[in-house]
Amino acid sequence: MRDYRNLKVWQKAHELTLAVYVITKPFPKEETYGLTGQIRRAAASIPTNIAEGAGRTSDAELNRFLEIAAGSASEVEYLLLLVRDLGYINSIQHKEYATSVAEIKKMIRSLSQKLKSNG
Repeated sequence: MRDYRNLKVWQKAHELTLAVYVITKPFPKEETYGLTGQIRRAAASIPTNIAEGAGRTSDAELNRFLEIAAGSASEVEYLLLLVRDLGYINSIQHKEYATSVAEIKKMIRSLSQKLKSNG
């Protein structure tokens, strides 16, 4: 069992989630139960799954939750593109957050590979 708060990838994913909540606050009211909720849930799913996996007893279990977190990161990646194309965020914001998601995905892959090589 690991303390997820010590994992750099969790810290980065948590920061992204906080940022997603901020950037989605001004989204149109009609998106509250649509895109706003979807991108927030997907973003929160990344650190949530990392935390849950870290609380498990084996590297294989953590790795399974890392795969789920990576899937959520891909979902956020697409939703950021969609909200940019809809004009809810600008290109500068999109680039900043898309870069963060790409870094998180890379960190997840790296941790996953490390766990597999240890097993």
